[in-house]
Amino acid sequence: MFGGISFRKAPKAPSADADKVKTKAKKKGYITGAHGSGAAKKKAKIRERRANKSKR
Repeated sequence: MFGGISFRKAPKAPSADADKVKTKAKKKGYITGAHGSGAAKKKAKIRERRANKSKR
């Protein structure tokens, strides 16, 4: 009690990278449908049409 109250440093907050989920979904092969998924291929075609729409 003679020493008074001892305070500890606050624990470090987790970095923003620690909260991120690692996923293949954002990799180019998955976005373009190269892995064979029909849904991804369809989405890629929709994205392609949308991108080309502004080029007209």
